[in-house]
Amino acid sequence: MDTDLFLVIGVVLGGLAIPSLLNAYSEGRPPRFAAMLAIAAGALIVLAVTNNPVGYKLEDIPDVFTRVIGRML
Repeated sequence: MDTDLFLVIGVVLGGLAIPSLLNAYSEGRPPRFAAMLAIAAGALIVLAVTNNPVGYKLEDIPDVFTRVIGRML
C-alpha cells in the first residue's frame, strides 16, 4: 500500500478516536475502543512517516489528502 494512504487513514482514525474518548469518559466507561483507534492511528502514521523517503511536513497533509481522494475518484 501507499504511504500517503496510510497517513490519511491514520489521521482519520485519530480524528474518530477523539469523540469516542470523550463519550467514554462522559459515560464513565473505560475508553477501550478509543484506545484501539488511537493505537491504530498512531501505528499507521508512524508507518507512513518512516516508510516515506522524503518524509511529511505538517503543511503537506492537505496535499496528501487531495492526492489520495483524487486517486480514488
